[in-house]
Order: sequence, then structure tokens, then C-alpha cells
Amino acid sequence: MFSITGLDSLQKTLSEAQTALEAVNGELGTLTFNPEDPASIEAAIVESERLVDERLGTYAGNTIVGPLIQQMKDAFRTTVIERAAEARLKECNADGE
Repeated sequence: MFSITGLDSLQKTLSEAQTALEAVNGELGTLTFNPEDPASIEAAIVESERLVDERLGTYAGNTIVGPLIQQMKDAFRTTVIERAAEARLKECNADGE
């Protein structure tokens, strides 16, 4: 005969992860920035990280949610940088026409 231990811990981890994911369902916030201003871009990235921490920070120790928090922050950073680059290219193309 054998017994399985740790199921209570796993159940708690999964329950917290579900609650955390429900907390980020929908709009997380709105970011505005000047694509020509690196300081403005960085401020938008910092704000996106703050928004993630605000919603999910209490779950940072959760083995499922913790890594997701960093992945979300990295994804937002990449998105802000890409959108800034796209806006600069669009403006540059408009000026060249």
C-alpha cells in the first residue's frame, strides 16, 4: 500500500493560479507614451510592470503564477518597444511621402 502526499499543496497552488488568472482577465490598464522619447517608452514599460504587480504580486510565490508574472512583464516590454518602433516608422514613411 502507498499514499500520495502533497495533494493539498497542489490543490492550493492550482486554486491560487486560477484566482490570479481571473484577476488579469480583461483589460489590465492603458499605457500612453511618446514613441520618440526613450524616457517616455521606459516609463510606459515601468507602468506596465506596476500594473502586473498590482494584480498578481500577491501570487508571486505561486509556482505557476510566479513565472507567468515575468513572462507577462517581458511580453509587455516587447510590445511597447515594438509599437514605439512601428509608430516611428509610420511617421518616417509619412514624412517621406
